Amino acid sequence: MCRFVIYKGTSPVQLSHLLTRPCHSIINQAFDSRLRLDRRRPMNGDGFGVGWYDSVYDEELGSQPCIFTSVTPAWNNVNLTRLAEKIKSPLVFGHVRATTAGSLSLDNCHPFVHGKLMFMHNGGIAEFPVLKRRLQKDLPDAAFDMVQGNTDSEWAFALFLSKLPDCNARSFTSETLRKAMADTIASLNLYAEEYNITEPSLMNFCVTDGETVVVTRYISSKTDEAASLWFSSGTEFSEYAEGGHYKMSKADKRENIIMVASEPLTFERADWMEIKTNHMVVITPKMNLLQIPIKDKFYVPPSDPAAAKRKIEFAQEKGFLNPRKPISDKPLKNGRRHTLTLP
Repeated sequence: MCRFVIYKGTSPVQLSHLLTRPCHSIINQAFDSRLRLDRRRPMNGDGFGVGWYDSVYDEELGSQPCIFTSVTPAWNNVNLTRLAEKIKSPLVFGHVRATTAGSLSLDNCHPFVHGKLMFMHNGGIAEFPVLKRRLQKDLPDAAFDMVQGNTDSEWAFALFLSKLPDCNARSFTSETLRKAMADTIASLNLYAEEYNITEPSLMNFCVTDGETVVVTRYISSKTDEAASLWFSSGTEFSEYAEGGHYKMSKADKRENIIMVASEPLTFERADWMEIKTNHMVVITPKMNLLQIPIKDKFYVPPSDPAAAKRKIEFAQEKGFLNPRKPISDKPLKNGRRHTLTLP
């Protein structure tokens, strides 16, 4: 299944520090994912995409993000490696794909873009062909005409655009994006209810306008666990040992860097915290990170004992979650390897 990573920082990052250099970078996850078990499609080799915003606004170039996509496996694309060494950005989306809905084509590679908005998805909308027509009926022309491919993810983005007061606006507030995301999930759940679809949908969505980032870890179930999602924050993300071993440093209480990823980019357990199921993460323009519960009929409060008893079998069978297994990838100073459990 798909994997994605998001970087937002007060200073630009060289793309290679996210995509290619770390030993558990998003590209390495494409063929060596540790938090998934998908025996049907064991690799995320059906294309990739990278989106980023320029560090300095250029009126001639506009505020739209830059996008580079390909249907080749991310680990086998020399142009991606070359570009990653020469591009810096304060806000980056990266995505590797394993097809479950939609054909193998450039139009179906994430991230999807409309104006200054960028959108990615990890998961799947249950029985999407059944409710696709219903979703399309709710779309205004601007959102309907935006869709170029045939994935459930891009149609979900179109639905998100329809929830905005003006999808072509030059700026959006954090509250506007947050509300549109919540309304998108609510509509998808309503469609499933109308068609008596009981299989849960996995909706790890993320969207940004270049300033605010909104991410969800969500499943339309009260008893199942959602697809994996983690975040890390600190003051510096850097390599501390040869072989691509990175860590997040915290020199003080500032949040100069916030990363959200389907699975951790480092093997440092203290670097990463798991985002709660059926919660929304909002990263504001001022680098505040808010974790907000999505309170609908599938929400289970953390204080409820049932929250700790969500089953992982559904997400595991779909390839979006894997039992935590020991791995041996962290070198010690004496050259030996230390076995630890990936968070």
